[in-house]
Amino acid sequence: MTALIIVIALIVIVVVWYISTNNRLVALANNRENAFADIDVQLKQRYDLIPQLVAAVKGYMDHEAEVLTRVTQARSRAISATDINSKIAAEKELSSAMGAFNIQVEAYPDLKANTNFMHLQQEIADIENKLASVRRYFNSTTKELNTAIQSIPTNIVAGFKQMTVQPFFDLGTEQRQQLDKAPEISFK
Repeated sequence: MTALIIVIALIVIVVVWYISTNNRLVALANNRENAFADIDVQLKQRYDLIPQLVAAVKGYMDHEAEVLTRVTQARSRAISATDINSKIAAEKELSSAMGAFNIQVEAYPDLKANTNFMHLQQEIADIENKLASVRRYFNSTTKELNTAIQSIPTNIVAGFKQMTVQPFFDLGTEQRQQLDKAPEISFK
């Protein structure tokens, strides 16, 4: 009789542990998805501003059509991305295209003095700052989820649920290489 009580108690403990661990993993996964929803809000604003920025620049940069096309195409791919991982990849591409765009803009002092362009640049800079903040939060929630997925004994439940380590929203290799280079300073 005592052995039966011990077995039942152990089964109850394992079931309670499994349920609580499962609920924790679900909460962490939902926090990550919610964090990405915050990123989506900022990305939507960014996507809406990019065509206005490109239109403001077109008259000045007629011979830089390749850069403008790259930004427009990257924006389209970013908008059409459906899941978190494909959005992350598309955003890396769009950020890279916007970086090339910003470099080209430096060559046009008249454009940089245009009030409409300056206003759009300020709005995009504001959105980029907000994006950086929500990306940090997303990466924090991703880290919590990944730690839980990889930790013993939570990894047992994660394995049953086929949960895998999720990617962070990082800079991507191209932007990382640019940041690793020393800045060029010119006093022309």
